[in-house]
Amino acid sequence: MLSADSVGVFSSRKSALAGERNLACLAMVGEARPDFRTISDFRKGHLEACKAVLVQVVRWAGEAGLVQWGHVSTAGTNIQGQASRHKAMSSGYMKKAVERLREASAAWVTQAYQQDAEAEAALGRRRGDALPAELARRAGRLATLEAAMRRLEAPAKREAQEERPRRAEAEADRQRRGQTRRGKAPKDVEETPEAKAQSNCTDPALHIRRTNHQGWDYGGNAPASVAGAGQSSVACDGTEAPNDKKQAEPMAQATQETLAQADIERPTDDTGAPQPLPATLESGYDSEAAAQALEALGVDPYMATGRTQHHTPPAEGPESPSTAKERMAAKVQRPEGHELYARRQVIVAPVCGQSKEGRGFRRFLLRGMQQLRGEWRLVCLTHTLLKLWRYGCVPVAASARQEVM
Repeated sequence: MLSADSVGVFSSRKSALAGERNLACLAMVGEARPDFRTISDFRKGHLEACKAVLVQVVRWAGEAGLVQWGHVSTAGTNIQGQASRHKAMSSGYMKKAVERLREASAAWVTQAYQQDAEAEAALGRRRGDALPAELARRAGRLATLEAAMRRLEAPAKREAQEERPRRAEAEADRQRRGQTRRGKAPKDVEETPEAKAQSNCTDPALHIRRTNHQGWDYGGNAPASVAGAGQSSVACDGTEAPNDKKQAEPMAQATQETLAQADIERPTDDTGAPQPLPATLESGYDSEAAAQALEALGVDPYMATGRTQHHTPPAEGPESPSTAKERMAAKVQRPEGHELYARRQVIVAPVCGQSKEGRGFRRFLLRGMQQLRGEWRLVCLTHTLLKLWRYGCVPVAASARQEVM
């Protein structure tokens, strides 16, 4: 499985086919050639074990000099999921579909009772409690739609419960100051979801998002942290969040945990204090809360505060920055900060391109957020494993082989 994923064979069927035709795969499987179902079950059942494999690969990369405690760059990439676009419904359409299914089910129940009565009159008593196939299909469909409606109602109720005390506090503050409301009065807080709110029936964990020139589609956000020494992935995650602002702290924690488990020591200064970990992040991670969380973890963040137009000199900031965004922009625009952030383009950006374009990983093959995280972790660790192999840095000591076994 690791060998197949390293060369871009992610499908279980293609892996099974390679085990029958590819000489390299034939040498590994021998006479015991697994079928695609065995490979698929093994892949899904051992995704959690990839955490330990990732740590071992990072340890090897550290021994080879490809991973060091230094510059780490983090970025997220959108990858399409397996959720079907045709299995999605809006909240308004779900209500109409539920009403139609209930009417159809009632008609089928009436027809079934009539058929049972006619059969009993002609043949005597017999079992008539089995649902007709058409009625069972409608009952299953109705249960699926009702579950999707409950998933949409839960966040709507939560937002309504948060909005009511906020409005009450604002109204009390306005009355205390003797001010009158300006403009139109706000609408009543509703606990029902909007008619256009959508949910997917095949993979509810994925959210619908806009894609370039293709309308709307389902997918997940796959962030990864890459070490600057040798473009080696040291941490990864999977999320359905549309932006990356809340992913800065979890990715920094995962990076430090992986480096510590891989026995990569953190350097110290002359006083013995641990040196901060320089980290560059794109503009999607920029927020005051994210910067404070990273600094509390011992990370020195460099975040872009916006996109810079090509062939346009960056705008000069104020002489004395006051807000967190201005301070971060001034930090990145300094010569040392600009030089460090420019390295992002040759650290984390190529890794995303090599995984998606070079190896062809453009769609998650499994469903469910936990499965997506494990699948992306497998892609990241095989990326580092492939680099170790191509550069001839794979350790061949007997102790390493025994540890893998």
